[in-house]
Amino acid sequence: MRFYRPLGPIRAITFDLDDTLYDNGPVIRQAEQALTAFIGTHYPRAAALSAEDWHNIRHTLISETPALASDMGELRLRTLTQALQNDVSGEALTQAASACFDCFYHARSELTLADDVHRTLDYLAQRVPLVGITNGNVDPKRIGIDSYFDTIFHASLTRPMKPARPLFDDAATHIDQPPAQILHVGDNLIKDVHGAINAGYQTAWFACNRPMQLPAERVSTLPHVQLDCLTELMQLL
Repeated sequence: MRFYRPLGPIRAITFDLDDTLYDNGPVIRQAEQALTAFIGTHYPRAAALSAEDWHNIRHTLISETPALASDMGELRLRTLTQALQNDVSGEALTQAASACFDCFYHARSELTLADDVHRTLDYLAQRVPLVGITNGNVDPKRIGIDSYFDTIFHASLTRPMKPARPLFDDAATHIDQPPAQILHVGDNLIKDVHGAINAGYQTAWFACNRPMQLPAERVSTLPHVQLDCLTELMQLL
């Protein structure tokens, strides 16, 4: 544990999810493979689209509706709808896009958290309110963390992604504590640390998916504390 700023009282903790509580990269790759196989089995024209074709669909959708860049679920659903329109149409298109989305979403939430993550969250939840703040769309119930959190705020069409303030402001309002007494824990030094400090929070930097070396990261703001393991949070309360 390394301190870069003085820590004040901690009355609540907010958590990023992806790459903080679990390594998200392999999960997303597995989900993409499951979706590709599903599309290949059922929708041959969509399966024939190149990676560039899929990229162009997403780029066009975001150009038309910039807020989609903050809502990964809605962006994926609309992308699938566009990609599948040469295979099916009408009500069948809506059903096909939903089926593909469900395939991805199910696989995207197929992960098992480490025992020390459960132990840490359980310990903390018995002492302070916990709130999730995520740019992603993992299913908290399916991965077994919903019982630890008062609520989880997801980036959406109406809540822009971190490091923008709305997610942090909404969490602080829900917790009903001064932001200066809330600790945000996250892996990304821009989205989590810079975003949270800009919203008045205290911050703890922890990444479960890579070596935590400041020279290798994009840094604009130092955290209050850098953790060597998630369990060190128990020492801060």
